Amino acid sequence: MKMTTVIEITKCHYQQDLLMQSQQYLQQRRKFAVAFLAFIFILAAVDTAEAGKKEKPEKKVKKSDCGEWQWSVCVPTSGDCGLGTREGTRPGAECKQTMKTQRCKIPCNWKKQFGAECKYQFQAWGECDLNTALKTRTGSLKRALHNADCQKTVTISKPCGKLTKPKPQESLRFIS
Repeated sequence: MKMTTVIEITKCHYQQDLLMQSQQYLQQRRKFAVAFLAFIFILAAVDTAEAGKKEKPEKKVKKSDCGEWQWSVCVPTSGDCGLGTREGTRPGAECKQTMKTQRCKIPCNWKKQFGAECKYQFQAWGECDLNTALKTRTGSLKRALHNADCQKTVTISKPCGKLTKPKPQESLRFIS
């Protein structure tokens, strides 16, 4: 075989490979175009379907003259702390309910003198006052439950406990 024949055969195979590759490329492009058009069609169909749906009318909120609930203090069922009830009222002629009772709880460690609805953040106890034998601390209002009327700051006192009187120091004798 001549060298030119081999080159021509190689060129022919190369051209056939290129032709085959370009045909495969065109087939892939057609598949992509069909898939892309199908995707666009589906998006348009979904958008049209959603646009055709009637939007549900919003529920009309009836404006009433019902006011805010005002609550009484929590009254314990027994004792002076624990579970209890409170009464609530609200103004408004068209209100379905203007009075109701609610369960509540008074923690037993809250100070009764400040009201069970008032929670305070207390500082550390101060030094013992030797004149009164009391130590004091102040508290700042941390939380007021159910719109309770609470003092902004409170001061509480308690007995110091056992007071130790300083012992008189005995005079030291120096032996010389």
